[in-house]
Order: sequence, then structure tokens, then C-alpha cells
Amino acid sequence: MPDSPFDLTGKVALVTGGNSGIGLGMAEGLVRAGADVCIWGTNEAKNADALERLTALPGARRVLAHRVNIADEAAVDAGFAQVVSELGRVDACFANAGVGSGRSRPFAELATEEWRRVMGVNLDGTFFTLRAAARHMVQRGGGGSLVGTASLSALMGMARGEHYAASKGAMISLMRGLAVELGRHGIRANTIVPGWIESEMTRDFFALKAVQDKVLTRVPMKRWGTGDDFAGLAVYLTSDASAYHTGDTFIIDGAYALF
Repeated sequence: MPDSPFDLTGKVALVTGGNSGIGLGMAEGLVRAGADVCIWGTNEAKNADALERLTALPGARRVLAHRVNIADEAAVDAGFAQVVSELGRVDACFANAGVGSGRSRPFAELATEEWRRVMGVNLDGTFFTLRAAARHMVQRGGGGSLVGTASLSALMGMARGEHYAASKGAMISLMRGLAVELGRHGIRANTIVPGWIESEMTRDFFALKAVQDKVLTRVPMKRWGTGDDFAGLAVYLTSDASAYHTGDTFIIDGAYALF
């Protein structure tokens, strides 16, 4: 192991859904540690804001922001090729982009289109992203790190959100399979399971008194998670310090699931 195992100078990381929330927290940690980073997002304005924020960080090197819809197979393949062309390689790929379960409805009333909308991004999009990364890493040699962002709903029952939970549960199974299959190439595959994380998408919901009374009181650390809480883990999983750490599921929830 090098003297500075968390110095990511020379490493290249791709973070999908990297223009806000958990993804942006990951990207910030990676940039601060010296990595070259590309973020993907579908909102051009948020991409631009995130890019400005990332390039202003101390130690920022090469930072890119691309508009890529991960549910589009051709767009993912073209987008990944562009990252490799511009940054030379990808050492770590964080399949973090996803969509929520939308308006809550009983399972018996769940529309097929809604099921496919969520699966199209959360499962198919993750597959497209990780497949492109795996192809690249196997072809160039030298190993790498694949990381998927799942959800506590994959481990705990989620009423009226079974389609979302199913997409995240499948991700955990996918990552475990990749850890076994790709280990011979020096490629690690791990999953991050966030708990209740405050972001633009959840902020109004978290502000409701009922949510604070029923949920926040069950979080032993007595606060919501933030994107910053994922920065250190992203650095670790990109670094050589995690060279033998694969097939794991990291639960980042302030001990909510244990209480």
C-alpha cells in the first residue's frame, strides 16, 4: 500500500447522478482527494452549477460534467467512450443515478408504465452503466472499482414503493455477482445503501412535522444524512486501500436500520 493510500492523484472516477445529493457529495470527496472526475446528469443547469462548485474545490484537477440519460443504452455507451477519450481511463464508476417511486399508490393499483419507468432508470440504467465500465476495465487491465447506490428499501419492507425497492434489491444482487465474476480481473464491486438522506428532492418531505416525529426520532444519530456523508466512502472505494474489499454492502444510515 502506498504511503498516502487516500491520495487519488492519477485516478479517474465517473459519478452518475453527480450533480446533486449523494452523487455530488461523492464527487466532491473524490475531487478533494486529487482524482479527475466526470459527473453525469440530465439537468444542464444543475450540471453547470455542480461543475462550478467542483472546479472551485482545493486541489481540483480535471473535472467534467456531461448530460447523459442512463436509461438510454446508446447514450451510456457513447457517454462512457467520451469520458475515456477526454480523461484517458476510468478507474472507478459510481452507478448512483436513479429515480424515486413517484406518487404513492397501493401495489394492486401500480401501473405497468410506472413499474417500467422506475426499472428503466434504476435497473436498466445501472446495468448499461456498469456494463460499459466493466468492458473498459477488463479490456485495459489493471483492475478498478464498481459501486452501486441502492436503498434501505432493498433490505426493509417498503409499502407502496415495491417497484423502487425491487430495483434497488436487484442492484445489490447484481453487485455481488460482479464481485465474484470480475474479481479475477482485479475489479471490485460494492454497494452503498443510504438511509434517510436530505437533498433537494427530499427536503420538503423531511420538513414535515409528522416525518420528523416518526422518522427522525428513530435515527440514533439524531440528524438526516447529507451528501457529504458519502465523500469519504467514495474516496476509500476508489483508492488502493480497498484493493481487497469487494462484494460488500455499506449501510450509511446513522444506525436507523438497527434501531
